[in-house]
Amino acid sequence: MAEPIVQHETPSFASKLLHWTQKLVASAGRPLFAVLIALFVSGILIMFTSPGTLVDRFSSMLTAFQFMYTGSFGDIQSASFSLVWVTSLIFAGISVALAFRAGLFNIGAAGQLAVGTVIAGAIGLKFSSLPGPLLITVMIIGSALASGLWGSIVGFLKAWRGAHEVVTTIMLNWIAFFVAAYLINDGPLKAPRMPQQSLPLPPQATLPSIATFYNQTLGQFLPAIQYPTLYRVDVSFFFALIALLLYWFLTARTTFGYELRVLGQNLKAARYAGISVKWNTVAVMALSGAFAGLAGAFHLMGQVPYQLYGTAFSGDQTGFNAIGVALLGRTTPLGILLSALLFGGLQQAAQSMEMFAHIPGDLVSIIQALVLFSVAAEFLPALQRVMPKWLRRNRRSALAPNVTEVSTIEQDEPLPAVDTEIHTALDAGEPAASAASQEE
Repeated sequence: MAEPIVQHETPSFASKLLHWTQKLVASAGRPLFAVLIALFVSGILIMFTSPGTLVDRFSSMLTAFQFMYTGSFGDIQSASFSLVWVTSLIFAGISVALAFRAGLFNIGAAGQLAVGTVIAGAIGLKFSSLPGPLLITVMIIGSALASGLWGSIVGFLKAWRGAHEVVTTIMLNWIAFFVAAYLINDGPLKAPRMPQQSLPLPPQATLPSIATFYNQTLGQFLPAIQYPTLYRVDVSFFFALIALLLYWFLTARTTFGYELRVLGQNLKAARYAGISVKWNTVAVMALSGAFAGLAGAFHLMGQVPYQLYGTAFSGDQTGFNAIGVALLGRTTPLGILLSALLFGGLQQAAQSMEMFAHIPGDLVSIIQALVLFSVAAEFLPALQRVMPKWLRRNRRSALAPNVTEVSTIEQDEPLPAVDTEIHTALDAGEPAASAASQEE
């Protein structure tokens, strides 16, 4: 008897493209819906706080949104300024997202960023005699190691003492802020006759802007960029993109990334599978701290005036905005990139909105808060009902397809005592929940 031949249909490129597009829309739909809700509510706030008639208020809202766009990505120069914010937010967003993957809440990115910045600045000033490539490499490695060590403190306290990471990261933030302020204002990093700041980094410890780098390389053969100093974004933006690729590879293609997912989804399953919960907790917090420290180190090396300021860290919102970047981006590499573009653009647009549209810059903080609120509120049943069907969360059955019931009890086998009482209560019309509670 001839064996049947089973032919497997190979999906075409068009079907694969359609499948990828559907997955992208499904994953990006809800965050986009949250952003639209935030912008809608922000528009209402602008109209409510603006003077004049209803037409004037509506015009003020349109003007504010116009300068929100033109001030962020309306032209190349504005985009270059926005990408400066985006670069730091990508590194810090990866820091928070890594912890989220393991079920941890890293609110300490701001303190870890401060530690990485100070260590990078100290290395750059102390070893200024080193050649540029070597000095920059040592600054990057030193910053990552120091901030990673700072983050691992949280991991050790969580793993061996049971201390909640939210409490310890908040406390360590302020320790980092005050230690950094002391080192810069009164300590060894203090500049002579210059209060609350350090000396500028030596030229070989700085990173060029992308425009300057282009003129020095491809600009020798292609048309050069005129006035490169007008474009602030530096080459650390490319390092941020590399960090995203590294984050993707680490979480999607390594055993460590798999263990993080198991750790974040089911702690008991992780222990049952033989995964070291304690050491993975320390490792992920150390990696989170390293990425946050790189955000500060690259910003110091790439942006004028290449100096440390003692009062800058406590007011820097990059570490806290990174929480929104990771949440809105769903801890995915592409999501982090898009969220960083949104938050970075909003940070840069605040200046244009305040200067030209006479809208308070604090409105940007309100918009960011509304975005986070919208992301969190999507889990509310009321919002789920008003969302379009294709944006709603899919609820898959826990059973296999075409299986309606699973039972391991034979028909003639008596039920256990608890189940018997519950079934008796159901027959009598009593709710099962109350019967179960009485049994407990």
